[in-house]
Amino acid sequence: MKINSPKKILIMKFRNIGDVLLTTPLIKNLKLNYSDATIDIAVNKGCEDMVTLNPSLNDVIIYDRNKIKKQSILKRLKDEFSFAYKIRKNKYDLIINTTKGDRGAQLALISGAKTKIGYKSNSKFDKVFDIYLPKQEFRHTLEMDLDTLKALELETFEKKVEIFWSEKDEEKVKEILSKNNLENQDFIHIHPVSRWLFKCINDRTMANIIDFCELELNKRVILTAAPIKEEMDKLNSIMNLCKSKPLNFGGLFTLKQTACLNKKAKAFIGVDTSIMHISAANDIPVLAFFGPSGTDHWGPWDNESFESGYTKRNGYQTMGKHRVIAESRDCQPCGKDGCNGSKISDCLMNLDMQLIKNNIKEMV
Repeated sequence: MKINSPKKILIMKFRNIGDVLLTTPLIKNLKLNYSDATIDIAVNKGCEDMVTLNPSLNDVIIYDRNKIKKQSILKRLKDEFSFAYKIRKNKYDLIINTTKGDRGAQLALISGAKTKIGYKSNSKFDKVFDIYLPKQEFRHTLEMDLDTLKALELETFEKKVEIFWSEKDEEKVKEILSKNNLENQDFIHIHPVSRWLFKCINDRTMANIIDFCELELNKRVILTAAPIKEEMDKLNSIMNLCKSKPLNFGGLFTLKQTACLNKKAKAFIGVDTSIMHISAANDIPVLAFFGPSGTDHWGPWDNESFESGYTKRNGYQTMGKHRVIAESRDCQPCGKDGCNGSKISDCLMNLDMQLIKNNIKEMV
């Protein structure tokens, strides 16, 4: 369905960090198709680093979900109304809700936008949108976000994921690397932890990977983790199992600074988390471990490719320079928080170490 060239566009992505980063090809292509339009994006607080400084964007509108949830009913209603009013007064011509959910549908309804695009949700807000997007099925999330272009009969010029950081971020990272004699940038970046602990591999396996890189390949390893207790505890547990002494930068960097650091690495090794997607956006070879998540939906996207290389839901797969190691159990991907609610995924506990070593050797 073609529409008149909109002057103001709002994309809504009320999901997690990696989800927001994967919207950047949609942002770029909308700008290439509607060069005179201003494009805003609304995201959950904590995800904004994925899209701030993006030259194709005009504004990033932040929804503080956690804060609002903790309010009294009256205060919550007031804050929800204030957020909705902020969107309405911007007078968007086109509003795109890139995920299912009543919040996006409600905001689209209140916005007064001429054209509203979104998903059917089987709720009372089911008839809000003028254009409905198809189900994801067995397609990558990045390609699902680009369904909007097809719906509007627009051209898809590229499918590149992008992230941007400041000169100040660059300076801090360079300073830290210099202090640790890594000016030549010959290191492997490992981010071993997800905030969803059921996505993590066995601590012993991760320690063995670190030792293999450091002691057998003679490559320095830099470890990162978010500055939260659960991730730092997990990182310390892994460190205690290591025979080598990797550089532990856990909790030291912001997301943008971690992205800047990652850009300088020879390769990235880690679990299914936002840093994995950042690594792929930086065109750094990725080795990722998948358990409950579907590779077809969430595998690291290769920026040099125009079609997804992930044709299976599980098992070992590659896309361009990136590799995903996963077992081939009938129950994968289950999308659950560990086996039987344990927060531990059995399919990530006994990965083939020789397969892992062979892939790391080929990558570096």
